[in-house]
Amino acid sequence: MDAPVGTPVPAAAPPPRVPVPSPSASTPSSAPRPSGSASTAQTGGTPPKPLISLEKPFDIDEFSQLLGQTQIVVTVPRDSLPEVLRRVCDFMGFGIYVYSLRVRPGPEELLKTFIVEMQRVDYSVPDRDWTAFQDRGKADSPFGPTGTR
Repeated sequence: MDAPVGTPVPAAAPPPRVPVPSPSASTPSSAPRPSGSASTAQTGGTPPKPLISLEKPFDIDEFSQLLGQTQIVVTVPRDSLPEVLRRVCDFMGFGIYVYSLRVRPGPEELLKTFIVEMQRVDYSVPDRDWTAFQDRGKADSPFGPTGTR
């Protein structure tokens, strides 16, 4: 500081000004986002799951309403499979509707779901075997409203 009194001393250059957007200004959607955002940090780097899912969860009561149809194919979660098979067996216990069942693993490697295929069958006395059900229409019962007895 050997400068004479009254001479201006050069000051350090001020830091460059960074424009700060006003709260009313919108930021462009293509602006880069920070890589360590809170939403990805909470989920371990995966995007958050949507609140609305297009897949409806399996409902055992809705499945029970399908019983009585000629052919049923349904994807069942592993935890619901014993209850599905129990309800099918109870339904067939009446002897009116009998199904041929096929259970196979779903497409996942971890056996999370099973595909249950059901085909209605009738017993054929001449063949002594179960054959695919064929709808022959309605038969008038002599004991029904159109019967003669």
